[in-house]
Amino acid sequence: MASISVVVCLLLISFAVGRDQQNQSGHIAPGSLLSPRSDSSSWLSPTGRFAFGFYQKGRSDHDFAVGIWLVGTEENITVWTSFRDDPPLTSNALLNFNKDGKLVLMLEGVQHKFITEATDQSASYASMLDSGNFVLYDDKSNIIWQSFRYPTDTILGGQSLFRGNQLASSLNKTDHSTGRFLLMMQYDGNLVLYPANTEDSAGDAYWSSDTYSSFSPNWSLYLNYTGLLLIINGTSTSGRGSLIRRIYSPSPSGNVINNSNTIYRATLDYDGILRLYSHAYDESGNLSVQNKLWESALPCQVNNFCGLNSYCILDDNQPICVCLPGTDFLDPNKRNLGCERNFSEAESCINGKERTEFYSMKTIENMRWGDRSYVHEPPMSKEECRKSCLEDCNCGAALIALISETSGSCMKQNLPLRYVRKYTEKEFGGLTAFFKVGMKSIKSGKQSGLHPNKPRIVVPKSAIVQIILVTSAFTVFSTVSLALSCLFIFKIRILKYGRLLENGDLGPEEIITLRLFSYNELKRVTHGFKEEIGKGSFGSVYKGSLQKGKRLVAVKRLEKLIEEGEREFRAEMRAIGRTRHKNLVRLLGYCAEGSKRLLVYEFMSNGSLADLLFRSQRRPAWTERVRIALDVARGIFYLHDECGGPIIHCDIKPQNILMDEVWTAKISDFGLAKFLIPDQTRTFTGARGTRGYIAPEWHKNIPISVRVDVYSYGVVLLEIICCRRSIELDVSNDDEILLSTWIYKCFVAGELEKIVKWEEVDKTALENMVKVGLWCIQDEPALRPSMKSVVSMLEGNITDISVPPCPTAA
Repeated sequence: MASISVVVCLLLISFAVGRDQQNQSGHIAPGSLLSPRSDSSSWLSPTGRFAFGFYQKGRSDHDFAVGIWLVGTEENITVWTSFRDDPPLTSNALLNFNKDGKLVLMLEGVQHKFITEATDQSASYASMLDSGNFVLYDDKSNIIWQSFRYPTDTILGGQSLFRGNQLASSLNKTDHSTGRFLLMMQYDGNLVLYPANTEDSAGDAYWSSDTYSSFSPNWSLYLNYTGLLLIINGTSTSGRGSLIRRIYSPSPSGNVINNSNTIYRATLDYDGILRLYSHAYDESGNLSVQNKLWESALPCQVNNFCGLNSYCILDDNQPICVCLPGTDFLDPNKRNLGCERNFSEAESCINGKERTEFYSMKTIENMRWGDRSYVHEPPMSKEECRKSCLEDCNCGAALIALISETSGSCMKQNLPLRYVRKYTEKEFGGLTAFFKVGMKSIKSGKQSGLHPNKPRIVVPKSAIVQIILVTSAFTVFSTVSLALSCLFIFKIRILKYGRLLENGDLGPEEIITLRLFSYNELKRVTHGFKEEIGKGSFGSVYKGSLQKGKRLVAVKRLEKLIEEGEREFRAEMRAIGRTRHKNLVRLLGYCAEGSKRLLVYEFMSNGSLADLLFRSQRRPAWTERVRIALDVARGIFYLHDECGGPIIHCDIKPQNILMDEVWTAKISDFGLAKFLIPDQTRTFTGARGTRGYIAPEWHKNIPISVRVDVYSYGVVLLEIICCRRSIELDVSNDDEILLSTWIYKCFVAGELEKIVKWEEVDKTALENMVKVGLWCIQDEPALRPSMKSVVSMLEGNITDISVPPCPTAA
């Protein structure tokens, strides 16, 4: 008992000394402690406007978090949170600014983690500033850590959001855990709002500053002390830099007077809207006014505000989420989480056609959504579009945009639907949406059109006999007609398919329907998956044969996939199957049976580019390598720009580039990255891609774009030039271990002949290809060329290729 009393006394003395030291000098000295339940639960700024320490998390009196808040409001406004997604702290937690100059969170008396983990330096003292910035200083009063450099959901007056950084909204008004929306200051200079957990593509964005540049600008978002919200060119914490764009100004003229009695903050609120607030103090120093000065968007303009399969409407200026026809809320108490189907899907798909008696179609005018449709039908009427979706097993909704008074393009889509919006006729007229709704409720299990208590109708036996005779005759006649029709159509398709194979070219309108295989059929085709011919990120590949051995195929068994519904998987396969290019491996069919997922591809008889470059006894000639490099570039260009919507491959490498019987290079495994579970495969680590070919931005907190494929292609291009791997340890000179570094040194020294010393090549062509490769592997994505430019440079249409900088910024 005596020892416990001594410890308590020492803690009380530490709290008192810590507060005295802060009050006397404005500095927080090492040895100071904070506790949630004591008088010393926080350190105040000199005027008491901001506090750093323990605050109550959520609505519980027993849960705490560490952060910074604006003091004086009824509910203190939190502007920064440490480890915001950790479990709540209890009243036994301590914050210890220890004698080593480290700010440590302690649980049950044991060191838990460093609050300021971004620095290894020891601090001499700390300060909670009136700007809302919590700062650690060294013995020369230099800043070694500051909360302004690591914002959570808010920036304050005098604070910047630097290039490559982001704000993440809170979960709700009281829980400051990471929420559902992000504000990104992108490397291209554009300030963009996205829903969290998306690809951060242009289709996901719902607001931007439109300040992007192709020159990798050093731009940042800056909120000054007068309420000006600016995009500036510069990273100074003082906000000095040339003006790029004024996002908001309190004064129409832009000339405002600094008022020390007003605090400004820009917060990404839990509803996904970036808002600028002002907080004014009266003459007595009390916080009296909060004004909302500016909003980036309206709630119903925020992508994913209402979640999947739902849309937002305003009721008395309040946003309300509404489910699409045929769906109900996942959680009626949390309506922004989205909706799910409220009917069971009948076993109604026969030979690719839906049994229409199981479904009806609901119509909503002036609506659209953000997902790319899996098929664009030719112009048709509204009724034809509605019927087409009703009869299509994969269609859950369709959208028709009228291009004339009676017809338009019919775009079919499967559920779930993202970013659904309802417009007025004035905003977006001419759009009609159709939704497939099942007759059978999940809850009732009964078809809504049937009434068990309805009186039965008795039919006479003689009438029944007549009906049976007429029906039988009609059935026989229909069967014979159908058989003859099928035979006629089959012969036409065989002739057409044969011509397409002979020509080796599929025009944009010539799309071959994918074949649906059963698992047993593919087991038989591959002789029990006997001959394994490859193994990659998605599973093993087996050799098989169709048409009694006349047509060889490659059957890929997909493994370790993200859970995907059968309809969704089929829709994705059809989307991939519609890609047609001579430099893409053709998908012929697939199997989606239970949990089994298999793909059937054309057989590539000459193995992979990796076999040709690294394992073959002969090196391919220079002209052959140039042709292969161009083949691969054209295939990636098609995926990025020419197939209806950009497809990011995510794993371009020689093993995924296959060679057909005439040594044409074709890209495989495109469009499959979304199915892969990254951290459960042999070749994939935390990011999507393979070591040595993976772009640097996978390891940074920045959006991923098609430029990751450009980087991987650059590595492959350098390997094609030199016929060696990008990393080789068995070399005579350590400078040659990393291929890109060695090539750049040879390029700068004017000694490119060293990298192809076994053969004579055209020096100009070699130099241009090396330049292309070095531009492609630049660390900054914005510096990399598009694949369209790469193709133009390799084809010789662009001859004046500028000298690339060193690929690695370091």
